[in-house]
Amino acid sequence: MATNQENSFDAVVLGAGFSGLYMLYRLREAGFSTRVYEAGDGVGGVWYWNRYPGARCDIESIYYNYTFSKELYQEWTWTSKYPAQDEILRYLNYVAEKFALRRDIQFNTRITAAHFDEANNRWTLQLDDCTNVTAKYFISGVGCLSAANLPNFKGLNRFKGQWYHTGKWPKEKVDFTGKRVGVIGTGSSGVQAIPVIAKEANHLTVFQRTPQYTIPARNYRYDPEFIKQTKEDFEEVKRLMRESSTGSGLLIRNVSALSDPPEKRQQVYEKAWAEGGFALTSAYYDLFINEEANKTAADFIRSKIKEIVHNPEVAEKLLPDYYFGTKRPILDTDYYETYNRENVTLVDVKKEPIVEITSNGIRTKESEYKLDILVFATGYDGMTGPLFKIDIRGKDGVKLKEKWEEGSKVRTYLGLATEGFPNFFMITGPESPSVLVNMPSAIEQHVEWIADCLQFLREHEVETIEPTLEAEEAWSKHCREVAEMTLYVKTDSWYTGANIAGKPRSFLIYLGGFDNYKHKCNEVAAAGYDGFTLSPIKALH
Repeated sequence: MATNQENSFDAVVLGAGFSGLYMLYRLREAGFSTRVYEAGDGVGGVWYWNRYPGARCDIESIYYNYTFSKELYQEWTWTSKYPAQDEILRYLNYVAEKFALRRDIQFNTRITAAHFDEANNRWTLQLDDCTNVTAKYFISGVGCLSAANLPNFKGLNRFKGQWYHTGKWPKEKVDFTGKRVGVIGTGSSGVQAIPVIAKEANHLTVFQRTPQYTIPARNYRYDPEFIKQTKEDFEEVKRLMRESSTGSGLLIRNVSALSDPPEKRQQVYEKAWAEGGFALTSAYYDLFINEEANKTAADFIRSKIKEIVHNPEVAEKLLPDYYFGTKRPILDTDYYETYNRENVTLVDVKKEPIVEITSNGIRTKESEYKLDILVFATGYDGMTGPLFKIDIRGKDGVKLKEKWEEGSKVRTYLGLATEGFPNFFMITGPESPSVLVNMPSAIEQHVEWIADCLQFLREHEVETIEPTLEAEEAWSKHCREVAEMTLYVKTDSWYTGANIAGKPRSFLIYLGGFDNYKHKCNEVAAAGYDGFTLSPIKALH
């Protein structure tokens, strides 16, 4: 299909969350014509869709924001330590308004296909209204967790009640009052939603496949004096977000869990538990690389579960038996306490599998549970899922899915680009630090690197850029070697794709630290984009 000049841009960006908004701002400031396409009818990305009860960020709000504008940081005031979904969405709307970003965003629009046209060195993008646009650069800002996973439960179409997925929650409030509610899944969204739903519902039945290690968030409202001090300390906040190994103020103690005697270690864990948040995960540096060290933390949390949950049989069902922290560590508010309520039932679906969803509820191998509302807290097809939902084709018509062998052989250079797909960039893509550091920090670093790269290409009259096969193979090998030194790869989780039936297992997050990663990216750029093939603009004859 032909495209007209109005549908031709320097850059097209996919998604209007943290990534897409800042990418648009930077490219527009640099003079690139840019269009963002967003499936929702507003900005926010994952925070637009995740409106489920109890949805809250697990990074301290003073670090969960942009630092590219000191003025923006001074103007916005967070209300509590861990911001709720609606507050983060208000923040992103404020950003869009302040920098007049909406005029270059097309809402209610999905990109269904993106094909690289080698004759013209441009990307042709098909939208879901069947129109085409073209762009020199195609930039994905879809993130790692935007493809909701709804397992194929037999009989769901017969269910007479209402059902919802935490990742696609409606805008209007769902009323659970007096209802029999079933929640399937106890990952992060389930752990956050379950205590809230339990307070409203007549009865709540939780269908748990894998128990979780969750730590109390201990959320609290900020003191005005603390906010004032934080705003005065903007430069230090920015430094921590941009230079630390975690991309936030979370500093990992350089002490081994095995070097402390048991009594001292117990004190450290008790203090971290009382403090809440990720204080426990950062209590010792070797919790995720040493099995013995990890066991000390896992045993401590298991002892807390037994202490909090009154019914020993229920407590037993809630005890995890894998390495602590190797699934996404979760912060909660009254999660374990919820199982002390008389209106809450816990079903272990490993011992009592779900057979089917009936017109009136759920039938397991042993029982039938009558339900009015079903909530699927079944997470996402992470890392590659959002990219594989689009028909992305590079040189010679090769599909990204084919190149990456359906996810079994993902190869990128720095998580930013992949060989054979010129002028295609991924913000927080596979094999970058992404979800294991503070996302706004990772996003700002990637956006700034890409924007600087595009300016370099323009100044040096470069037509296309793509990684070399050698650089890509070396980076992917390095990522795997770093991951193999940790316990992360020894646990089934959405990090490894284990939550999706039939998905190949792989670990696609760089674990070498945000500071080291940023240093490597800067080195590559300083060396004239070492590891990339740069093709000059051909002169017209």
